[in-house]
Amino acid sequence: MTSATARTRRSARTIWGVAGGVVLVAVGVTVSLAFGSRVVSIAEIGEGLRAFVSGDTAQEIGAIAVAERIPRTALSVIAGAALALSGGVMQAITRNPIADPGILGVNTGAALFVVCGMAFFGMSSVFSYLGLALAGGALAAVVVYLVGSVGAGGATPIKLALAGAAVTASLSSLVSAVLLPRAAAMNEFRFWQVGGTGGADWSSIAIVAPLIAVAAIVVFCLASGMNSLALGDDVARGLGVHVGRTRALAAAAGVVLCAAVTAVAGPIAFVGLMVPHAVRLVVGPDHRAILPISALGGAALLTIADTIGRVIGSPGEIEAGIITAFVGAPVLVAIARRTRMRAL
Repeated sequence: MTSATARTRRSARTIWGVAGGVVLVAVGVTVSLAFGSRVVSIAEIGEGLRAFVSGDTAQEIGAIAVAERIPRTALSVIAGAALALSGGVMQAITRNPIADPGILGVNTGAALFVVCGMAFFGMSSVFSYLGLALAGGALAAVVVYLVGSVGAGGATPIKLALAGAAVTASLSSLVSAVLLPRAAAMNEFRFWQVGGTGGADWSSIAIVAPLIAVAAIVVFCLASGMNSLALGDDVARGLGVHVGRTRALAAAAGVVLCAAVTAVAGPIAFVGLMVPHAVRLVVGPDHRAILPISALGGAALLTIADTIGRVIGSPGEIEAGIITAFVGAPVLVAIARRTRMRAL
């Protein structure tokens, strides 16, 4: 196969991947608006969207239900895209197919800082959660990298995964130690801890969306550099890539994406693991294709997971974090079984 033919095939896979992602997001948004404690028709969806755009008050019950679901759907799309991008970045810079914000301890670090803010300082605003989540996620990522770098060979993929598991377990124990003696904080945190978009509102979305947009732009700009990192640090340097700066910027953007979502929706696991890995199997190793398609796939996955939780839990709901964990755990086992990792 000639190089021109290979490039043509990769381009075709990318185009089809983007098109498929757009369709999945459209399907996810539609079912999210249509299904819940009350199923609404296409006409009622149209009426609800018209009322939302015009600023009028919806009159029909179905249209009112649609209007109330719009913020939740918007947050699901934004959070799913951000988590998938974060997972894709972490898999790229660690060259580890099972890396994601949850496995590398970022989610738990963010959760620990938010819990401490709730329990010790009475913090309850999204803005304070955001600052705490950013600090906790960044600190956890640094600790995991330092622990994974100890010993011969530096930060190998398996050492980073083991370090992430150890740090996550330790931080989870600290979270429990903070919460158990404090019933009020425990009651507030237990809904947030599971991870979901049920508490979405436009004020919280307005706080985190600009930060997520900036971090996403940084990630997309670094896609070519991530392709070089995948070839090894020495080869990347030979190609003119500033390895340390590229890895640091990408890691910072990945932490920001994860922490921003954690601040408003709680620690939602496995989206960053499943989606980039599946996309890589379809479109190949080029991060210029993996990242945008992963964003679309993550948005669709979390939106559909949130809808499934509402439908099967009706008249209550099952949080989206439980649905993604239920699907993601077998995926993690399958990836671990199929992946050959370098030994310690």
